[in-house]
Amino acid sequence: MYRVRGEFLFDKAEEFMKKLTDGSIEQQKPDGPEIVRAMKSATIDENGFVNWTQRCFCRTPLKHERKTVYDFFFETMKVTVILKHEIIEGVSFMDKLSSAMQKSN
Repeated sequence: MYRVRGEFLFDKAEEFMKKLTDGSIEQQKPDGPEIVRAMKSATIDENGFVNWTQRCFCRTPLKHERKTVYDFFFETMKVTVILKHEIIEGVSFMDKLSSAMQKSN
């Protein structure tokens, strides 16, 4: 299990939300459903960083997830090993994502 922190590229909010909700990320094997679950529970802290916990079985933590999804939408990601899922305080990332999309339309 990992705790992840990254800077979201809000200019890509619409594209990311579409991929999260249209099934394209969720259908990705083997980690799509876990990415969607992680983003639904992700929060944004007072410094603007998105934080979440995620399971991953790659030898290099989140290697496939980063290559296929995260590196397109996040910068300066930090991955830390944790023992179990954590609830991370902050504002809902999905709410912020929806709000950013409404502002751009």
